[in-house]
Amino acid sequence: MPIYDYIIIGAGASGLLLADALGNDRYFSDKSILVLDRDQKNKNDRTWCFWEAGKGQFDDILYRRWPKIHFAGEKLDIKPEIAPYSYKMLRGIDFYNHYLQKVRAYPNVDFLEESVQELVEKNDGVLVMGKNQTFEGRYIFDSRFEYQNLKSQSKYPILQQHFLGWFIQTNRPVFDVDTATFMDFSIPQKGNTRFMYVLPFSTTEALVEYTLFSENVLEKTEYEKAIEEYIAQDLGITEYTITDIEQGNIPMTCHDFAQENSDRILKIGIAGGWAKASTGYTFYSSTRRVTQLVNHIKLNKPLKDFQKKNRFWFYDLLLLDILFRSNHLGRNIFESLFRRRKPQLIFKFLDQDTSPFEELYIMAAPKPWPFIKALWGRLF
Repeated sequence: MPIYDYIIIGAGASGLLLADALGNDRYFSDKSILVLDRDQKNKNDRTWCFWEAGKGQFDDILYRRWPKIHFAGEKLDIKPEIAPYSYKMLRGIDFYNHYLQKVRAYPNVDFLEESVQELVEKNDGVLVMGKNQTFEGRYIFDSRFEYQNLKSQSKYPILQQHFLGWFIQTNRPVFDVDTATFMDFSIPQKGNTRFMYVLPFSTTEALVEYTLFSENVLEKTEYEKAIEEYIAQDLGITEYTITDIEQGNIPMTCHDFAQENSDRILKIGIAGGWAKASTGYTFYSSTRRVTQLVNHIKLNKPLKDFQKKNRFWFYDLLLLDILFRSNHLGRNIFESLFRRRKPQLIFKFLDQDTSPFEELYIMAAPKPWPFIKALWGRLF
């Protein structure tokens, strides 16, 4: 049975970033590392977007970036510059190609295609039982996520960020290539938090996506109808070709994912609660979590002690309590933020880089009563 010091299950963003960080660090040069994934990672199966100030580590493999964002609500329609930030898009295939090449070049890292079926923890290690082979690792980093683990608890509300998008090509110039539509809440809300998301790649190509923050998903035809209506009525496009389709679902919850960790097994990525609970953004936060995790390992601290709650976790919890009970309030809350505060400060807050004073300033933008009720409910 092959034995490794570290086994990473899943070659997504969190898994490959961690494999690269371990393989590139001399501290781990004498450690054996295995990355397992059920796929070869040779398809463009997703896109990741994030905002970032200045130049970043992924700039050489970015697909597009935008210096302005578009936000629209019931009574607001703005297209502000977001410097020093830019909104960046990374295609899955470009990420996989780049990081798999790096990871495979490290002499102490192996990558194998294998579907993991079960983990069996022992005193001195963990058995990783795959469909075709069994491995043993001293420490396991597991990115597999299943919704049923969340639904078995009732302490924290669970919303879903669910979306369907069409990559379209038009026969005439339509799109502003400098502006990404971050959130367009001008569409019918139907009792939920619903918005359109548009990423233009050229004047004739864009991703048009229908997104909801809500408890339940929709029938596929409802997403498609909403996109059709938006393209025709809001974008004024009558002729276009659908070149590809994107669909996804990201959990929005403050559930304590750390309770699933042990001394030898750590959940990472979405499965580890690395997605920002109030927005669903995961990729950029994963880069930070990986850096923190590597430092944690170097200090020989137990894996189960890695994740700690902070005040931003509580801010997210209050928002999710509101949206879970009164999902229709989402548009008003986000519209208040973008009407009264600069997008740069909002991004800084969502990145958890703000001071307590800045956070009070941010939280004073929406109407306070829903947050007071949510706070009262949590405290008493």
